[in-house]
Amino acid sequence: MLKRLSYIKKRDDISTEAFIEHYENQHVPLILSLAPTPLVYKRHYLMHGDEHNMREEGVDFDVVTEMAWSDQAEQLAWFAKIQAAADRVAADEARFLDRSSMRSLRVEQKVTAG
Repeated sequence: MLKRLSYIKKRDDISTEAFIEHYENQHVPLILSLAPTPLVYKRHYLMHGDEHNMREEGVDFDVVTEMAWSDQAEQLAWFAKIQAAADRVAADEARFLDRSSMRSLRVEQKVTAG
C-alpha cells in the first residue's frame, strides 16, 4: 500500500468549525466526484488547546489528511484525474485553506496494533 499524509492549515480568516464544515461537506464530495475513492481517505483534525497536547505551539497545520492507494500506478492515475480538474480543486481550496503552507509526503506505515 502506498500512503500519503498531507498537512493542511486553515485560512486565518475562517473559524475551525467553518474549515471542517467546508472540508467535509464541500471539498471531500468534490474530490470524490473527480476520481475514484482511494483505499484510505481520512482527515485527522487537530484539537487545538487540548490539555494533553504536547508542544502544540510549534504546530503549523490544522488537519492531517491521510490517503492510500494499492500501488504507485493507482496513485498516479488518481492524481492524473485530480490534475485534470486542477482549476476547480484550486478554486475550492482557496475558499477554506492556506494553499501556500500545504505539505504532502509519502510515508511508510508500520503497524503494532489495530
